[in-house]
Amino acid sequence: MVAAADSDGALAGKGGAVTVRAPVPLFRKPSILPGFGLTLGFTLSYLGFIVLVPLAALIVRSSGLGWSGFWSAVTTPRVLAAFEVSFGLSFAAALTNAIFGFLVAWVLVRYDFPGKRLVDALVDLPFALPTAVAGIALSALYAPNGWLGKPLNELFGMKVAFTPLGIAIALTFIGLPFVVRTVQPILQDLPAEEEEAAASLGASRFQTFRSVILPAIMPALVTGFALSFARGVGEYGSVIFIAGNMPGLTEILPLLIVIKLEQYDYAGAAAVGTAMLGVSFVMLLILNLLQQWMRSRHAR
Repeated sequence: MVAAADSDGALAGKGGAVTVRAPVPLFRKPSILPGFGLTLGFTLSYLGFIVLVPLAALIVRSSGLGWSGFWSAVTTPRVLAAFEVSFGLSFAAALTNAIFGFLVAWVLVRYDFPGKRLVDALVDLPFALPTAVAGIALSALYAPNGWLGKPLNELFGMKVAFTPLGIAIALTFIGLPFVVRTVQPILQDLPAEEEEAAASLGASRFQTFRSVILPAIMPALVTGFALSFARGVGEYGSVIFIAGNMPGLTEILPLLIVIKLEQYDYAGAAAVGTAMLGVSFVMLLILNLLQQWMRSRHAR
């Protein structure tokens, strides 16, 4: 009996013979495009050399201290204070951006007003502006004799520059575009029919926002929060000018690593960097799991 191959790669014989199909790998989706092996190899090689190898070198360099030496290097009062400043203020700035970035995206999507294109372009300014320039500008603006720093100090007794508040403002400035540009496309694609249906059923504006809009944009909002937080943790240029860089009060982790490198304490700098990497990875993993859970819940 002669068997013939059909279009799906099965073998079909005469007289209704049982077909035998070639096994399809379960680790990839079927595709008519060739080159899976080549593109996968290129992707893994690129990520390996650009991302994994440097991170592995950092971990290997810090492992030379041993566990006790590593623990001693990352638990000194100065390092712990820098961890609190970097991660605490980055979290606060990302949370602020999540609130006000959503409001900016909402205004840009839902309303038409004069100068809308200019405002939309200004959102991307922190992307294009060098971080050192942003730090100098913010320092001059919020200094005790600056345009904003002087009236804030005289009227409210509030000192911004060279305080944790100044760091939070700088981190908010550089992290705002991440939230706006993440939430904005979701708002644009949100069907208006769902809001109209909710209104026709008697839902108030707040109920419509809570039950229709917020669940749809929440995964994107969490993504923007995570991106803003990650950028804030590693930010250096825009912070050191306005921070004051006082150990235990306004010293950030990237600056502390640079100081250790200047003191030729390479193992200590690698230990702080490894601890910083571990904490960042755990926090971003939690945010990604939360985002995935919200997506699956919204899909149901």
